[in-house]
Amino acid sequence: MSNPPLTPRHPLADVQRGRLGAPDPATPGVTLTARARGTVLHLLAAPVSSCAPDDLTALLGLPDLSLRAAGPNQWLLVGDRALPTDELAALASRLADKVAVIDQSHGRVRVTVSGPSVCDLLAKGLALDLSAAAFPVGQSAQCLYGHISLHLTRAAADSFDLLVFRGFAESLWDLLCEMGLEFGLQATLQTG
Repeated sequence: MSNPPLTPRHPLADVQRGRLGAPDPATPGVTLTARARGTVLHLLAAPVSSCAPDDLTALLGLPDLSLRAAGPNQWLLVGDRALPTDELAALASRLADKVAVIDQSHGRVRVTVSGPSVCDLLAKGLALDLSAAAFPVGQSAQCLYGHISLHLTRAAADSFDLLVFRGFAESLWDLLCEMGLEFGLQATLQTG
């Protein structure tokens, strides 16, 4: 039996961009960008572990990956580029005595939401205080946006990264697009 070749496909390739109307790219209050590629690794430490984020950061050796809290003794390691198999194996080997490394890159979709109205848009579906004092840059939370579970990280003063399971990505995208129309929305599917 032969295996057919796999063709990489954007996780949101089937969204209907035409129904958004005509966005005003000159003055968008909110910009949505869905990333096609990247790295999402779930790091799990033993429940009785004394593993700290600083311990992991010292072992990483990859400055283009960011470590984000995902729960007790759990972190997500996120980056813009896909890690080749050899780099992933080397990273897992370096971290082996601290955490288990599970590649979630193909199972999660990363959506960046940014712009001057980003907090207003996110407040429509989140039960979190997104003020800079309560949720500073670098802060992460596992939460719900409406009924959709996601991992939220403040990447900059007016920018958030949302990581959602691939099966819920279209629902989240549609919800954000619909709720963002009042703010002047610009939505883009990143293909590279």
